[in-house]
Amino acid sequence: MIPSLTGTAFFALLVVACLLAVLAALLLWTRIPGPGPVRWAGRLALIVLCQATAICVVAVWINSSYGLYASWADLMGRTSESGPVAMPGPPAERARFTRGDGGMRETYFRGAHSQLSGQVMVWTPPQYSEPGHRHTAFPVVVLLHGVPGSPQSWLEQGRMPGAYERLLTEGTTRPFILAVPIINPGGVDTDCSDVPGRKVATWLAADVPELLRKHFRTESAPESWGLVGISTGGFCAAKLPLQYPHVFGAGAALDPDPLDGGGGAIADPELRRRNSPMHLVRHSDADVALFLATSRQDRDSPPRYIEEFQREAADSAVRLKTMLLPTGGHNYGTWINLYPAAFSWLAEQLGGGPE
Repeated sequence: MIPSLTGTAFFALLVVACLLAVLAALLLWTRIPGPGPVRWAGRLALIVLCQATAICVVAVWINSSYGLYASWADLMGRTSESGPVAMPGPPAERARFTRGDGGMRETYFRGAHSQLSGQVMVWTPPQYSEPGHRHTAFPVVVLLHGVPGSPQSWLEQGRMPGAYERLLTEGTTRPFILAVPIINPGGVDTDCSDVPGRKVATWLAADVPELLRKHFRTESAPESWGLVGISTGGFCAAKLPLQYPHVFGAGAALDPDPLDGGGGAIADPELRRRNSPMHLVRHSDADVALFLATSRQDRDSPPRYIEEFQREAADSAVRLKTMLLPTGGHNYGTWINLYPAAFSWLAEQLGGGPE
């Protein structure tokens, strides 16, 4: 079985291979038999082996940090050979959740409203199974991954749900049901928007919540539903509460893509503009809460985007909080550092659940 490109096991294997290559060079450097040209060729091969394994270690570390490629197929470009394909999943009423990694339950289903199919993972807090809360409805936080990326990115690079469990144990946040849906079903990125032939916003704001309400004890009011997104998912976490305030009451955007829609995922410039958080906050009277965070060093999500959004939101009903870290790039290290602030803020914004 081929190990996951973004998994810890593969990275550890490459580190071991690099160390063994260095050890082999040290042990064999003066022991290569044969005439001079053969010995020099052997030593050159040892140098190349050391360099190649070291480059592989660095490349995989960079890929894991930035989420550049989510799988081997993604790296090899196989998804573009015949265009993205979304296999039809079972309808929501027949979706079955199975146990996955990290205590996550997962399913693959077809949304009745969007007619899109994709993966959804769900984690319930320890309180969910306690006898005293067996009839308690819980607030929900939906985690939105970046692009490229997948729901598994939250587990493998984002350290979920373990990182959230630690915050819960420390009292930094409150018990939430965590839901992790795919944000680009079929491999097509639309910035979580409804575009001709692909209703991704409907998938996230109608189908996924409907699935969760059917299979889990969730609060129904939008004041109990929030989002946390990274990169492209951060863009989505900022815009979906503005577009669907009857579904989501709060959104935390960590290093979001350009909030004016400048990322270019939607080909039609007018449709892209209308689906941008910047445009939506100018024309929305949604009474929702947004948390926008980035760092001074993030070239992909520079502070000026958040500052401009803050000016546009000044006359709106949006309750906005911003955070600017002094250091940090567009990677999981920065996003993990923002977890305490984001989940503490959500604990203040979202109601419901155990007292």
